Amino acid sequence: MLNHYMKKIPTYLFWGVLFIICVLPIIRILLEALWGVSTDNSVWFELMSDPLTYSALYNTVVTGVLSTIVATVLGTFFAIVLSNSKIRFSAVWIFAIMVPLIIPPQITALSWLQLFGPSSSLLQSINLAPAIGSPQPLYSAGGISLLMGIQHMPLVFLTVRTHIASIPSYLSEAASLSGASPIKILLTIILPLLRSGIMAGAAIAFVAAIGNFGIPAILGIPVGYYVLSTLIYQKMASFGGLMIAQVAILSLLVILLSLIGIAFQRRLQRHSIYQLTVTSGCSVQIIFSKFITRLILVIMVCVLLFILVAPMAALIVSSFVPSVGIPLSWETLSFHAYYEMLFTQPITLRAFKNSLLLTSTTVVILMFISVPFVWILHHTRSRILQLSASLFDLPYAIPGTVLAIACILLWANFIPNYSLLGTITIILLAYLARFFVIVIKPVQASFIQLDPALEEAARLSGASSWQSMHHIVRPIIAPSIFAGGLLVFLSALNELTVSALLWSAGNETLGVLIFNFNDSGDSVLAAAISVVITLFVLLVMFSTIIFGRYLPKGAIPWQA
Repeated sequence: MLNHYMKKIPTYLFWGVLFIICVLPIIRILLEALWGVSTDNSVWFELMSDPLTYSALYNTVVTGVLSTIVATVLGTFFAIVLSNSKIRFSAVWIFAIMVPLIIPPQITALSWLQLFGPSSSLLQSINLAPAIGSPQPLYSAGGISLLMGIQHMPLVFLTVRTHIASIPSYLSEAASLSGASPIKILLTIILPLLRSGIMAGAAIAFVAAIGNFGIPAILGIPVGYYVLSTLIYQKMASFGGLMIAQVAILSLLVILLSLIGIAFQRRLQRHSIYQLTVTSGCSVQIIFSKFITRLILVIMVCVLLFILVAPMAALIVSSFVPSVGIPLSWETLSFHAYYEMLFTQPITLRAFKNSLLLTSTTVVILMFISVPFVWILHHTRSRILQLSASLFDLPYAIPGTVLAIACILLWANFIPNYSLLGTITIILLAYLARFFVIVIKPVQASFIQLDPALEEAARLSGASSWQSMHHIVRPIIAPSIFAGGLLVFLSALNELTVSALLWSAGNETLGVLIFNFNDSGDSVLAAAISVVITLFVLLVMFSTIIFGRYLPKGAIPWQA
């Protein structure tokens, strides 16, 4: 019996370390919100009697719902369109649709600000800019909702596309043989079967919108329009005596909203899993006539030009002018921002090195521990491990500002006589907790599909469990590990939501750098840095398309 428990020590030790990194910060902030405030509940009363709290809560819900509607309409449209077998170059279309999710929210907001309004250099260049003094339309709930909807649209697209793949082709074939038109098949068969998938994608988009910081910060703070994530940031910046207690309570409100969205998503996913198990055969394809297909292609091109090309063009134009609001011409063309970024701003190179170091370290660690985690979860009979596994989703589900505060509360005095505050280590720990689930999900999905006979054969040959995991399991699911690591790299490279509250002098990241430059009024330099970062991200994504043909299927998340 003792020998049995001794064998379990490495497993529980491994699980315990992950629990401390990913789950304990969330528990710490919950304890602070529920029991860390003063005994007379004065902090609760003061915060809950503040109209700004209810205004931020209301704004969070409104922008979350509106952005979810935008994301759901766009994501469902693109998913259905790309299920048409007549659409050529589907990998390129999927790549373009995935771009908004990879581009950091602060860059998205900055590019759209450079596109609209009287100070748009692009509109000034073509004499379409509004009159000086006209309001900036994006500084509003509608502007925030539109941009968050566009950024979270790929989440709905991926969810709905997965559900379309699960619908058997014989349903549409039978309806077609009965004389039903493609439109009628779509409305009466496909969309009803996609209802749970669309709602699940919408729930994911809603949770992501609640946690979005970059877009509400750049578009909301200048005009005093606060959501909960930006209100938390403002409270942190105030450094008041009750600051920690206040942000803990506000974080609790955000967690509750997120949990509602997560619970709704899980309920829909359970229904969707049942649907997947009862269907079989080739996936359905919605085949329209040539005229309808061409019309859809024109609409899709126009939508992508509006949400991708136009804002990026405005951002590029703004980076080549001396100052904001000056139209671009041969006389005003200036490379000053790029020169300053490369040669007179040492913080730029430092931020790039910090972001690259943090991102690479996070990717390597998470890829290394993903297989042992999933293997233990799949083979363990311990109810403690099984129940605690669901908690590892929380750091990604809750807003990054909440996770940052949780890490501050936990790691400030976790090690006696040593604080991690102000160090790059605390950002790394927050990144590990934040992006853990991104690596785990594809690995878990691949592990479930493995034939158990492979591991059984290895054990019969005398291999230990860890040898079987290392030599049998890991090579087979390597494409899923690579896919998860690639998504983490692209997501963490320009991360702002977590690092906005954890950075310190010398430990700046690229996301923080762009936000700070724009917040200080140097929008041209912020635009130049954003252009370089965006081009780097697009280069990484584009290279995966070129070299993806040499990788196993599933290694590139946006492969058709």
